[in-house]
This record gives sequence, structure tokens and C-alpha cells, in this order.
Amino acid sequence: MKFKDYYQTLGVSRDAPRDEIKRAYRRLARKYHPDVSKEPDAEERFKEVSEAYEVLEDAEKRVAYDRLGANWRAGEEFTPPPEWNFSFDFGGLRNAGPFGFSDFFETLFGRSQPRPEPGFSGRPSRPRNHAPVKVQVTLEEAFRGTERSLQLQVPERDGAGRLVSRARALRVKIPSGIVAGQRMRLPGQGQSASGGTPRGDLYLEVELMPHRLYRVEGRDVYLDLPITPWEAALGATIKVPTLDGTVDLKIPAGSQSGRKLRLRGRGLGGKQRGDQYVVLTIVTPSPNTESARALYHRMAREMPLNPRAHLGV
Repeated sequence: MKFKDYYQTLGVSRDAPRDEIKRAYRRLARKYHPDVSKEPDAEERFKEVSEAYEVLEDAEKRVAYDRLGANWRAGEEFTPPPEWNFSFDFGGLRNAGPFGFSDFFETLFGRSQPRPEPGFSGRPSRPRNHAPVKVQVTLEEAFRGTERSLQLQVPERDGAGRLVSRARALRVKIPSGIVAGQRMRLPGQGQSASGGTPRGDLYLEVELMPHRLYRVEGRDVYLDLPITPWEAALGATIKVPTLDGTVDLKIPAGSQSGRKLRLRGRGLGGKQRGDQYVVLTIVTPSPNTESARALYHRMAREMPLNPRAHLGV
């Protein structure tokens, strides 16, 4: 994939203010618009100019593009760095007809359609939502609720109109019962569009950290519970940990490994609280003494069993 120098495409410097970028785009868009241009490569040049403007006019995308560094030249073979992971909300863009974006653009920013030329539409600019921010919480924090202090890098314009990245600190309350993948909306904490419009929204996406005991599926919690052969065969009442404290669980006689026992309402909260499922795992003692081996031989004689009978072997 070839690297695209969007500054070179518009003929502006890397520190060009937003007004200069807009003027350059208007001039080139009118020059190469396929409806009026007589240039042989007008359609392709118009597409390139529109794509460059889509990135450099948008504060968030421009900051991300600049992070790639100034050492790349147009036309050089380019591969995004392994840590590259960027997403945008394109809901405010209008369809630009047949003029799509290049593979270079879509690799960096995802699929979308370029915006119309400034001045072609009287529609006001909309607030832009900030790309979702992932927040990691422990299972216990998701169960009880917690707070997080976030440091965000937000693209803004300084007094001279230059694009800068400024840190913004937020204190966020994460409610109890939140689940993995759930998004929290923070109104007015996103990016501001042009023309002094209000800021868009910021979305936090929750990630649950791995737990040493539990697995989580939606609002349900799973616990693998080791038991002895005699607890499985004869039945027992044993203590089991839950997110809300220890409870007594009755193991039915004749239980097998893999059996699931349900503790209703012991999962994550919310409108409908989840359950905790206890998955039994029978742990066989090692016959490391003569008496233990003798006991196993006695069991084999007195309790003959072929657990593979259904296999026909």
C-alpha cells in the first residue's frame, strides 16, 4: 500500500491553520470537479483532494495522521504500525456519490464517504463524537460500581488557529452491574465541530479484566468447583464463593464432572440480575500409598463400571 501525503496533495505545510486548508481545498475542488473541469485526470484528482481534506480538516483525524510521522514520502510502501487502532463516528457526513476513499484512508480510518465541498451546502456543521475510549474494570468493580480518573488527549485549536493536542482530565462514575462491551455516554465531552458548535459526546466502552476464579458471559458468572469423588457420589453441602459473599451449596448425590448448578441472582446486576453457575469438576486422589492402591482395586472389583460403553468399544 502506498503512503499518501495529504499536505502535499493540498499544497499546504504541515502546520497550516484550518482556514488555509479550507481555502486550498475550495480552490482545488473547483479546479478538478468532474462536472466543470476539462483536465484529463479530473475525477481522480478531485477524489484525492477530497480525501486529503477529509483528514486534514478534521481535528481528530489530523492528529492521528500526524502521529504516523513526517518521515514518509508520497508513494512509498507503507504499513500501519502494529499498535494502530483508530475509529471514528461518521454519522454526520453526507454521501459524496461515486467518489469513495482509497485503501490507504480506509486502512487508517475505516470506511466512510467524503464530505461535500465547503460552501456547497448550507447545512451547519454537527458536533463530532469522540472515538470510544476503552476502560478496564475488575469483575468486583463491575459488580459493585466504581470511579475512574481518565486522561484524554483531545485535538483543539490554539489562539493562532494551529492544531494542538491537549490533555483533559475526567472523573467518571461506573455504575454497578455494568457488563463487558457496554458503552457509557458522557454528553458534551467529545470533540467540537467547526463554527463554535457544542461539543459532541464521549463514549466509554467497558472491558472486564480476567479473573482468577470466574468466567463471565453477559450477566452470568461461571465458577469451576473442584469436588472429591465421595462428595460427588454421596452428596455434600460445601461452601462456595460468590461476588456477594460465601454461600452453602448442596451437591446432589451421584453428580458427575461437568454438571452445572445454578445460584439464582448471584451474577452481575442490572435491570435483570444474572446468575452464578457452578461447574463441578471431580478431582481424583492419587494412589501414592499401598493402602490407597488397595482401595482403588477394591472399588474396581465391587463397583464395576464401563464409562465407554456408549462408544461401542
